Amino acid sequence: QVQLVESGGGLVQAGGSLRLSCAASLRGFSGYAMGWFRQAPGKDRDIVSTINFSGSNTYYADSVKGRFTISRDNANKTVYLQMNHLKPDDTAVYYCAKAKYGSIPLYPYDYDYWGQGTQVTVSS
Repeated sequence: QVQLVESGGGLVQAGGSLRLSCAASLRGFSGYAMGWFRQAPGKDRDIVSTINFSGSNTYYADSVKGRFTISRDNANKTVYLQMNHLKPDDTAVYYCAKAKYGSIPLYPYDYDYWGQGTQVTVSS
């Protein structure tokens, strides 16, 4: 009984901002790290950002560092990804995922539940 639902994607001009949300129907949400991944057509699913169980530790891919911010609200079982200064290369389907444990994992095999994804398109 696990469901992750992403929202907040859309079309935005380069330089604009979007905030993605991931609502988790998950027992023990506060005990697990969460992550955001993205996948562009014809490319692998890549890590964007992760956050540990408490929100005290985060990781960002070099390509988004300084532009994106991950956060979580454990009381509401929600993870956010604030995306600023968006670039066309950020265009992808963004996926929320639950890790198998509380510390921040960096690879897809460290995650056991995934959302359906939300499309982010950045126009130039």
